[in-house]
Amino acid sequence: MTNYLDVLNDAQLEAVLHEGGPLLILAGAGSGKTRVITTKIAYLIDRRAIDPRSILAVTFTNKAAREMKERAASVVPSASGVMIRTFHSFGAWLLRRNAALLGMDSRFSIYDDDDSRNLLASVYEDMPRSRLKTYTRAISRAKDYCLGPEDDLSVISHDPQFPEVYRNYEQRLRATGCADFGDLIMQPVKLLSEHSEVRQRITDRFKVVLVDEYQDSNVAQYELLQRMYRNGSTYLCVVGDDDQSIYRFRGAEVRNILTFPENFPGTRVVKLEQNYRSTASILSIASSVVANNTGRLGKTLWTENDEGFPAQINELEDQNAEARFCARRLSPGSYKETAVLYRTNAQSRSFETVFTRMGIPYRLVGTVGFYEREEIKDSLAYLALLANPRDEIAFRRVVNKPARGVGKVSLERIFGQAVSSGKDLVDAAADASRFLRGKARSGALAFAALIRDAEGQFGEGPLSGLIEYLVRESGLVDHHRGRDEAERSSRVANIEELVNAAQDYTADDEGLTTFLEDITLDRSLMEEDERGEGDRVTLITMHNTKGLEFDRVIITGMEEGLFPRSGDDPDELEEERRLFYVAITRARKELVFTYCNRRRIWGRSMYFGPSSFLRELPQELVRFAGPGGGLTVSAGPTSGGDNPEAEYPVGSGVYHDSYGTGQVVGNHFVEGQERLRVRFETGKVCVFLAKYTPLERISLEGM
Repeated sequence: MTNYLDVLNDAQLEAVLHEGGPLLILAGAGSGKTRVITTKIAYLIDRRAIDPRSILAVTFTNKAAREMKERAASVVPSASGVMIRTFHSFGAWLLRRNAALLGMDSRFSIYDDDDSRNLLASVYEDMPRSRLKTYTRAISRAKDYCLGPEDDLSVISHDPQFPEVYRNYEQRLRATGCADFGDLIMQPVKLLSEHSEVRQRITDRFKVVLVDEYQDSNVAQYELLQRMYRNGSTYLCVVGDDDQSIYRFRGAEVRNILTFPENFPGTRVVKLEQNYRSTASILSIASSVVANNTGRLGKTLWTENDEGFPAQINELEDQNAEARFCARRLSPGSYKETAVLYRTNAQSRSFETVFTRMGIPYRLVGTVGFYEREEIKDSLAYLALLANPRDEIAFRRVVNKPARGVGKVSLERIFGQAVSSGKDLVDAAADASRFLRGKARSGALAFAALIRDAEGQFGEGPLSGLIEYLVRESGLVDHHRGRDEAERSSRVANIEELVNAAQDYTADDEGLTTFLEDITLDRSLMEEDERGEGDRVTLITMHNTKGLEFDRVIITGMEEGLFPRSGDDPDELEEERRLFYVAITRARKELVFTYCNRRRIWGRSMYFGPSSFLRELPQELVRFAGPGGGLTVSAGPTSGGDNPEAEYPVGSGVYHDSYGTGQVVGNHFVEGQERLRVRFETGKVCVFLAKYTPLERISLEGM
């Protein structure tokens, strides 16, 4: 058999053979980082006699974790014993085994963003939706920074009410026996900080810690890594690319990778710069673009591949012409190797319309996922309540679904009974004959009996049978079958798929908890593969392309104000440029850019001008196709300034459903239309047409 080390290039081999102090592998796009990580795992077991159980590998998606384990085990079968998990999965594993030390139940439910917002709404029933969104985002950000309600939260929000809201949210969260996503990192950090015996046990077990996609880590994940590292006895290796850090809006902190050598003294840095994916001209374009960023460690991609063709910049009249242009470049048999990229999901509409009209098959990435569908969330709520009878959000969702006559007043009485008696919500519902009447009483009693009957079936065969019993006996299947007949949908078929997914899990506490945790932390478990099947064009946002590659990539919407969207914030602009770099490096052979002279937004034509990023492309490697035969890049709006008649003067506060609370930092008039630049509390700066943007004027006092 060929030596698995022989296929590595010099830099890859250096990374695999390295030992001793910490190692930072700067892995450029398409440089074979997965091969390096899996080979390093195999090498440590095979050549360095490291016990597989003492190796922990952490990444950011379960799909990547599965691929890593499969590839390592294909080289050294005993690598199947390595613990390879996502950060959140590892945090849940650690927390469940030590929950009692933090006053938590080991069977805690895990709340997603919607659950957290609904829980906060149950605490503040009269709070406007805009404030609920703002506070739940702020709580999530606070946990990303490992900050609790009693800490200094000024880095998150200056709202004087925020600490109290956060505190009340935490109290209700603990009372329900639940944890949110932020807890899966923040609570393990607390555990390892406050309980030295647990930290000793963990550092004794995991002698090797490998972290993939380190550029996507947040502050809390860095803190967790710090507490798992013991100088002199832990071998720490992180792999990432500072030029591909594009998830700041999710809490990712690019400084984690930029300052890694400072935070872990003695670090060796190995750069993987040979690219195996793209042509030389595509790599030169990518390197020229990202070189404009100052916040980077620096590397230059190169390849032994052919030079390839120059990229093409195309000027189109509007987004419909843009979609028709893309369609004309496609031909059957090559659809699946083509991706059309855009900055926002809203831009997909014109491509969907034109492609459908022209009979071009496509795959739209980023639509509502399997686990976000109503019927699936209903089914999972029944399971969550079976696992944790104190789960308030699950109880609220299904106690009256299908309708059982348990209205809002009756629901609050059940909650009151649970609090006064110290019982869980299912037991409180079972006491309904004491404080409810009529349909509410019979409905609550029937619901409690259903859950208790399901509990009685634990231990009898696979979990799929138990789920089927629950969804049928509850009436949920019949409820959604009626919806299917009315809407010609496939809700019941989706429930059946959920039942099938549980076939390999046992019908007991452990099997149920594991199933719920797996699907909560791995939303790709039953989703279609990112590339899909068949000969279909991929329509996808730039953020969703991470990890993918195509022969032909068409990057659309290259207009100033649309991409980049940022204005005054230099960090935001650098992240937008990194996003551009990621988009470019998805292409293997052909790279095309498009921009429109005008684009319809909120029913009105807008004129942005070509993106300033196009000016950063090396002119000798691009060809321009458009009426003028050349490119003049706009630096932004040329008219305006503060206007005394503006509806949103500079300094005024606004609220946007998607971005939260912000402040107007720029105001211009373009062709008589008020155009705003707004900086939101997340740091994001966006440009809007005031008349056609759903902004709400708010006061910033106390914010």
